[in-house]
Amino acid sequence: MKFGCHISIKEGYLGAAKKAHAMSAGAFQYFPKNPRSLSVKDFNQENAELCKIFCEKTAIFSVSHSPYPTSLTPTNNDKRIQVIDSLLNDLEITEACGSIGVVVHFGKPVPHLSLLESYQLMIEMLNEILSQWEGKAKILLENNAGLPGAMGTTFEELVQVRNLCEYPEKVGFCFDTCHAFSCGLWEGGNWDELLEKGMDLGYFEELEVIHFNNSKYAAREGKDRHAPIFGKSGYITEDQFHELIKTPQLADIPFILETPKEEFTHEKEIQLLQERWGS
Repeated sequence: MKFGCHISIKEGYLGAAKKAHAMSAGAFQYFPKNPRSLSVKDFNQENAELCKIFCEKTAIFSVSHSPYPTSLTPTNNDKRIQVIDSLLNDLEITEACGSIGVVVHFGKPVPHLSLLESYQLMIEMLNEILSQWEGKAKILLENNAGLPGAMGTTFEELVQVRNLCEYPEKVGFCFDTCHAFSCGLWEGGNWDELLEKGMDLGYFEELEVIHFNNSKYAAREGKDRHAPIFGKSGYITEDQFHELIKTPQLADIPFILETPKEEFTHEKEIQLLQERWGS
């Protein structure tokens, strides 16, 4: 099993990879640039290449995460242009670091558009971005948190958007356990049913990474508040996580922690994960 966490790039991309290795992590996630900006970054190509080489030598998996303002359903044309340029920049950095792809949140409804038009806008955005991208790094669509029925909370939506995209081979998925719990997609006790649905739809064939987070709130409350895997504040039980982790279809998928550090450091939490499920 490859367990890891989100790591800062304040020491560069290579520095983030070395920190993951020092923590005995098998994977890590990073923001390719300022997480609060859509500005295009003139990044250090040599440092990115050294990160790629180091990860290849140490068998560490890496993935990037797009900045917070990134939206596949922008509300105006200026934002649309910013997002396209920013995501192409993210993909370039991700590729240079040897990472599998960049995680991007599924779009949200646009106030002045119908729900169908919001989906259409999202597909148009993906097409425009990926028509300009020739690398191996993928856009990895992440399931949204929210109340049941919110946009981007079902396997059907994720798979259908990928299918309708003109470049489906450049799109994969990221499954966030807390997001799935918040909207009731995964209620803890329905993993077998969810696995069957995902297999029928072809979702798990395109799954590249799991955001491994507990939830501070009960299922179907629509609140995206992460909790430690083993902490006292989480509503997802260890037995429920065990059922998910031991799924054969997930054996090669990296599990990335985005948990708060109030009860455990990420290094300690990775150690606990490896002791419990590492073999």
